[in-house]
Amino acid sequence: MKSDGLDDILLVKLIAAAHTDALEQLYDRYNRLVFSVALAILGDRSVAEEATLDVFVHVWRGAKTYHPDRAKVNTWLVAITRHHAIDILRWQNSRPDTKSLSLDDVFLSNGPEMPDPEAHAELSLQQARVREAIAQLPPEQRQVLLLAYFKGHTHQQIAKILEKPLGTIKTRIRLAMQKLREMLLDEVQVTDKSEGA
Repeated sequence: MKSDGLDDILLVKLIAAAHTDALEQLYDRYNRLVFSVALAILGDRSVAEEATLDVFVHVWRGAKTYHPDRAKVNTWLVAITRHHAIDILRWQNSRPDTKSLSLDDVFLSNGPEMPDPEAHAELSLQQARVREAIAQLPPEQRQVLLLAYFKGHTHQQIAKILEKPLGTIKTRIRLAMQKLREMLLDEVQVTDKSEGA
């Protein structure tokens, strides 16, 4: 489906219906806006680049929650970006050294206090699903994803570590995130169908 020239509200509706080309069009229109807001809050280009990607992942997942009567699409994107960037700052300030993040920190930490055993079990199950999905990625995509999101390296650092062009690293991360999203969404849909039976 060709989405060039479509208005923003229609693009968000198409994204909610899982049209990836609509997401690409929205990204092309607003990635500079999202990046500049993230950079203004975070003060670090590489973190702002990653935050920008995160915002568009959020848009992909949350497009159904957009209400055109409440805000324009660009206002909605700025609000998502602002909240996400502030969350990143809070997270960075709560951790003594964000660059030494390990897989153990991500998967073995309980995060906030969870006195509820059911909530803890659900978190453990979600972490296991993510680990399984990551294991199914092609090796080059799995490698960059682990370096970026679990080891805390910036895209530039990964490019230097792997001796690959920055564009290649960004593409691999984007493809890995798309595949993860598809795998996890497929699993949720299968689980929902089996629970409904």
